[in-house]
Amino acid sequence: MKILLLGEYSNVHNTLAEGLRLLGHDVTVASNGDYWKNYPRDIDLTRRQGKLGGLALLAKVYSLLPRWRGYDVVQLINPMFLDLKAERILPIYRYLRRHNKVVVLGAMGIDWYWVHEGTFRKPLRYSDFNIGDQPRTDAAAIREQNDWLDTPKGRLNQLIATDCDGIVSVLYENHVYYKPYHSEKLRFIPLPIKMPAPLPSPEDCDGRRLKVFVGISRGRSAYKGTDIMLKAAEDIQAKYPDKIEVVKAEGVPFDEYRRMMDGSDLIMDQLYSYTPAMNALLAMSKGIICMGGGEPESYDLLGEDVLRPVVNVEPCYDSVYRELERLVLHPETILPLKQQSIAYVGKHHDYLHIAQQYIDFYKSL
Repeated sequence: MKILLLGEYSNVHNTLAEGLRLLGHDVTVASNGDYWKNYPRDIDLTRRQGKLGGLALLAKVYSLLPRWRGYDVVQLINPMFLDLKAERILPIYRYLRRHNKVVVLGAMGIDWYWVHEGTFRKPLRYSDFNIGDQPRTDAAAIREQNDWLDTPKGRLNQLIATDCDGIVSVLYENHVYYKPYHSEKLRFIPLPIKMPAPLPSPEDCDGRRLKVFVGISRGRSAYKGTDIMLKAAEDIQAKYPDKIEVVKAEGVPFDEYRRMMDGSDLIMDQLYSYTPAMNALLAMSKGIICMGGGEPESYDLLGEDVLRPVVNVEPCYDSVYRELERLVLHPETILPLKQQSIAYVGKHHDYLHIAQQYIDFYKSL
């Protein structure tokens, strides 16, 4: 197949492309590298700063459009697959739809369904927009609501979701949010991870300090719950300085982030999530335990009834503090969780296995 992957989200498209190519398919990735994360791509769609940045990117995209036709599949990472206004993206989407065989929308990251469902229907016990029946009122959540609800971006998302051939959800949350609206064209496919070669042999950390890694996204610490997780980790470190070490990475490129993460025992990620996402899964593939989202529903969606590698926490300081202290005081539990983490990612997220699932979905369309 000839496949065009447009946009990037935490290295999903770049990793998927590697798997698809190994399966013999012709794949082009066009993206901005997910901003400062700077993931690899074949065509760079970075928007320059300043007033003319948008016009320059729009001109570049229009110059590329004649090359973006005749594909078997065009997959969009998100309705905002270009760093342009929704009004600018709509005619580009219509062109892609008209001149290619199949268009697939990725239910990845934040979009209208993510914001609307978390704000109003609240199908999850907690999310980026609710804790139980109570709405979250932090500035980042309100900013996302203002950005997507009853806006051109939100309307673009609904139009593409209704018009496209298929939709791929990659997290339990995405799947739950899209299912009431587009169940007939929705397919859940787990996130792709390139497993280390050779597979790591995790070491027991009994007798040494537990190394905890916290990655901080610029301007999104409160929204993702990193502020709470970091505070709990630093308080545990103050209480047990000889048993735990906390390492922080803030706003660094992907390669540097990965180097800083290597050698850690545990990563703290996505307090309000039900599911481990790309950063957590990458860490788990290396035998690093994830503390964050690992709710039973996410395992059920995968059909997993044995492995439980994620240290699941409730979205509050006390839960994070309690679970982290338990690990610090019971280091004998750490090695089995590391081993389960590698097994879990290899079983459900290996990029070649995931690439084949995408091909099967594409063929079904």
